[in-house]
Amino acid sequence: MTSSQELFDRAKTLMPGGVNSPVRAFGSVGGTPRFMVNAKGAYLTDADGRDYVDLVCSWGPALLGHSHPDVLAAVYAAVDHGLSFGASTPAESELAALVQGRVSGVERLRMVSTGTEATMTAVRLARGYTGRDLIIKFAGCYHGHLDSLLAAAGSGLATLALPGSAGVTAATAAETLVLPYNDLAAVEAGFAAHGERIAAVITEAAPANMGVVTPAPGFNAGLSRITSAHGALLILDEVLTGFRVGAAGYWGLTGAAEGWTPDLFTFGKVIGGGLPTAALGGRADVMDCLAPLGPVYQAGTLSGNPVAMAAGVATLTAATPAVYQTVDARSLELSAAVSAALEAEGVDHSVQRAGSLFSIAFGTSASGVRNYDDAQGQDVFRYAPFFHSMLDSGVYLPPSVFEAWFLSAAHDDAAMDRIVSALPAAAKAAASATA
Repeated sequence: MTSSQELFDRAKTLMPGGVNSPVRAFGSVGGTPRFMVNAKGAYLTDADGRDYVDLVCSWGPALLGHSHPDVLAAVYAAVDHGLSFGASTPAESELAALVQGRVSGVERLRMVSTGTEATMTAVRLARGYTGRDLIIKFAGCYHGHLDSLLAAAGSGLATLALPGSAGVTAATAAETLVLPYNDLAAVEAGFAAHGERIAAVITEAAPANMGVVTPAPGFNAGLSRITSAHGALLILDEVLTGFRVGAAGYWGLTGAAEGWTPDLFTFGKVIGGGLPTAALGGRADVMDCLAPLGPVYQAGTLSGNPVAMAAGVATLTAATPAVYQTVDARSLELSAAVSAALEAEGVDHSVQRAGSLFSIAFGTSASGVRNYDDAQGQDVFRYAPFFHSMLDSGVYLPPSVFEAWFLSAAHDDAAMDRIVSALPAAAKAAASATA
């Protein structure tokens, strides 16, 4: 029995499913989840002392690589002054100024602790600002475990949603309209049916929770146009993409050039440099509706935690253009290598991309993945053997086909060589898989 198996067995007696976030349980790929005890650069080390090239990167925050010396130095210095004050600190404004310098649409910023808290606050703020109650979201987009956003599509395009999780009431779900992604006509129909009640549309800047899905040309711009015309707000969820796919996130790659800006952004992951920090920001007149200036209440004991702020400042400061160029180049290199290995074994697939984020969707070469139905219709059964072959070769992939792959600036030639050398066997495993 491995140390990871022993640790998992113990964890299952103490925590639901033995984990504190479901995907860690390896439920969709099977087998024993690896318990990690160390991370450095592009590598993770498990409890059995085995090293893996990491393509999860803590689900995004490790843009610079794990345990980057500048980030560690900043955290150590902050810890020397105290772990938490319950009061304002200069570092909060320093990080907010860095965000504003990168994302021009952020006129005000509120720090919180998690991406879920950021989207929850953004939704509450949109309702408070507009005086309306309905939210539009898209099937397959994930915005944290906020009740009203854990909703499933109703029976028709303009039908209010049904509960998407046990514990979510029908009344709460009915405050959400769930529409197919990349379908502006469905959004127009939703506003035609419910426009006077719609407070906001929330969307991932580029979806990365049903695998990566690229927004169709003009889709996000169309959302901006439609919401503006109807007096609703556009919330752009950049928890995964913000400061990860570029200095100004996915909006910086697209919206800034196209001439549209969302009313609100939500950020997480990279903004905290690996510590639990997130934020929402946007138009000053909207953001100033938050307490203490306005009537929309939000508070958090650990919001703006000084150690987390130090990690975020150090990470964004070190995330230079050269870092993004390296990650972009490595992403293109790796996705091409994965595709070539699969093609060599005759495995039908598509590479789904949004900036440096990508994922592989099996059985989708004809049209790729454009929405949640496409994602659900892929050959999911091929991923588990592919994943475990890579794991056995010392490469740690996301333990679900519906997650993005992440690289870092620390993925050097040696790390890439290990990944590429593992691909032929993994492609054979995917090719031989049966439903």
